[in-house]
Amino acid sequence: MTIRAELENLEEKYLAPYATFSARSKGREREEMPDAIRTCFMRDRDRIIHSKSFRRLKHKTQVYISPDNDHYRTRLTHTLEVSQISRTIGKALGLNVDLIEAIALGHDVGHTPFSHTGEDVLNRLLPGGFRHNENSVRVLTRLEQGRNGPGLNLTWETLAGILHHSGLEKPAEEEKDNTLEGQVVRFADKIAYIQHDIDDSIRAGVLQTEDLPQEYLQVLGYDHGSRITTLVEDIVENSRWNIESGDLRINLSPHVSAAMKGLRAFLFENVYKGPLCMAERQKAVYVVEFLYDYYLKHYEMLPEFYQEIAREEGIERGVVDYISGMTDNFCIATFRKLVVPRSYVQT
Repeated sequence: MTIRAELENLEEKYLAPYATFSARSKGREREEMPDAIRTCFMRDRDRIIHSKSFRRLKHKTQVYISPDNDHYRTRLTHTLEVSQISRTIGKALGLNVDLIEAIALGHDVGHTPFSHTGEDVLNRLLPGGFRHNENSVRVLTRLEQGRNGPGLNLTWETLAGILHHSGLEKPAEEEKDNTLEGQVVRFADKIAYIQHDIDDSIRAGVLQTEDLPQEYLQVLGYDHGSRITTLVEDIVENSRWNIESGDLRINLSPHVSAAMKGLRAFLFENVYKGPLCMAERQKAVYVVEFLYDYYLKHYEMLPEFYQEIAREEGIERGVVDYISGMTDNFCIATFRKLVVPRSYVQT
């Protein structure tokens, strides 16, 4: 018996009956020989960690563009916080933590430079629109290059969790295409970004602790750790009650959910759409729009890989694939290279 088979047997023994079991995966688009040591979801996780798109997350904005202070979150640190929170919830519920980790680590690899500002611009410019969750799946199935061709050939369950990670509670009929593990990551994503965006906003001087609405803090807690603890404990207790009642859905209790949504709405009004973010947003919009127009007119200047996509799927698609994969730093450097004059005089 292989080590992988032993691990699969341990899952059958120790995971909850409603968990997603590695040995019962719906499989991959291209069939592969099983690994001798790793389960299929462990293999997905490792492929994502070693991908170029995952590494680029370290230089993609979470909220504040190109901050000088190293303590602000980036897409990479956000992703790691989502992974930690979702694994804690999943472990408490007896779910498959390897699948949870794979989904969490891959959920944002399709994000653009300049956070949701870049996404909004590309959504407006690309025929058919642009959504980062769908683009994450595209990155992992088309743009990343595996050893046997396009994509990393991940399992159905991992890709489904990544595709459905956006949004909060969804109707029961929409949950059928997502595992409980995927649902956990969707909530952990919101738990993570709401709390760490408050933390970063206080660090930036955009908010003061006393600015936060007291009615929500009374429910969730008065500091960063307390709020995360409240949300994690509530989602575990409420989801266990749901599952025991025959409702296989992950969600928060109504009063805690209302408090989290209220805090999220407060952030949209006072941070994401606040004067500091909006001032930098206009600059980011200009840069992304410029690059899109430039490469649309000069698609021969794209790297050969993206030129091939442009020939096969349309110039707009090739241009958007290239821009959406850029880090903030590379996007700004590319803009400067195309716009700012350089001296050719030898000194």
